Amino acid sequence: MTAPLTPPPPPHDQPSQDPWQAPPAGGAVGVAGYEEDGPGMKTEVREAAVITVGLALCGVLLGVLWWWLAPHVPLMGGVVGKEWVVYLKDTEGEQAVGVDGTFTLLALAFGAVSALAVFLWRRRGGVPLAVSLAVGGVLGSLLAWRVGVWLGPTQNVLAHAKAVGKGVTFSAPLKLGAKGALLAWSLAALLVHLGLTALFGPRDPDPYASPYDAPPVPPAG
Repeated sequence: MTAPLTPPPPPHDQPSQDPWQAPPAGGAVGVAGYEEDGPGMKTEVREAAVITVGLALCGVLLGVLWWWLAPHVPLMGGVVGKEWVVYLKDTEGEQAVGVDGTFTLLALAFGAVSALAVFLWRRRGGVPLAVSLAVGGVLGSLLAWRVGVWLGPTQNVLAHAKAVGKGVTFSAPLKLGAKGALLAWSLAALLVHLGLTALFGPRDPDPYASPYDAPPVPPAG
């Protein structure tokens, strides 16, 4: 009697279909043999720190634009009895609302532009990037607020009224009445970046897909 024939071993040049095989050099294997993409956590944190500092510094430009574009609130000074008083020239004017509105609109624009720039640079989402956009937007808004106040008229309105003279119109100090505007930059940045990532960001592989669903590799030769 002859021994049963056994199938020959597969050729060495045919790639293996084992999903748990060792990863190729320079690559990492995730779930079901998929290669992990994207930088490591240390790289993402380092990039997030750079983004936060960059957005905070952009607050200087926002402050300059706010000071330049915000409407002026007219004040007048006079003497009542023996004391100086300062009052609004136009009690029904909406310049004060315009000051807050100008800051809010500029902050929203800065948030949208910063989110677009970050997405074009990284083209993906992630918790570190979201945190950097939120924190950087708040820091930039705070810096813009202080820069605008510093560039605007003096905060000592009584001394200013005495300097220009009785009955002469002068501008009130730049003031941000609605402090909620300081969050406009961060909210706009997060929403725009989330939308860009959802529409144009990379898609993660299906972790439940079977590695055997892939078509077989034909033998070499």
